[in-house]
Amino acid sequence: MATRRESGPRRVGHKGAAHIEPGNTLASFDAALSHGVDMIELDVLCEHRGGEGRLLVAHDYADMRSREPLELWHALDHLAGERFAGIELDVDVKIPGYELRVLDALRAHELVPRTLISCMFPESLDLIRAQEPELRLGWSVPRVRRDYTTDMLTAIPALAVLTGYRAMLPRRARAALLAGRFDAIMAHWRVVTRGLIRAVADGGGELFVWTVDDARQIERLTALGVDGIITNDPRLFSRSSR
Repeated sequence: MATRRESGPRRVGHKGAAHIEPGNTLASFDAALSHGVDMIELDVLCEHRGGEGRLLVAHDYADMRSREPLELWHALDHLAGERFAGIELDVDVKIPGYELRVLDALRAHELVPRTLISCMFPESLDLIRAQEPELRLGWSVPRVRRDYTTDMLTAIPALAVLTGYRAMLPRRARAALLAGRFDAIMAHWRVVTRGLIRAVADGGGELFVWTVDDARQIERLTALGVDGIITNDPRLFSRSSR
């Protein structure tokens, strides 16, 4: 298992560096590397919802339709290159149905040792664990399609739901980590509490927080002792340390 950086949490570039270059592109991965990330996150969807077709690097189907996305093999060819040798990968499998195809691609590129696969669907992670016990797995929580707290029409009910979710998440996370189902919890910043941080540590796992695009929030989470912070703009890490 990878360890936390001595100087703070691991710096993770969301979709590479999506606020510098278009996300989930080779240019975005290069920008993330040039701005000192420790890990690059990329999203993988299957071309067709039933699990058939090409594996594409895209956040959702609207993103996929809006451009010509990278094929996964092309992205992994790039990230397996010598320049990225010291960089970890967070490969986010967006929905069930093609998990083992992603695993096969990682094996073919010899990237399993430095990759964590994250997913919002525990059953997908269980399937991968059964096939590749050494591959690190991260459970993404909560299971949402977008951040409903940023929309005036949905913010109040969403925040109410999150209050209850925050209360029960530490117990569930600790139990899942102790059972060996996952190695990390990938939590939205709104559900991160001191109780969750303690529970993840007690379970022997790591806590990564998504998606944090504010330098002060990065400072706060760093002080709390999380293991990784995922951002669209890796430049914020240097600003938060000033």
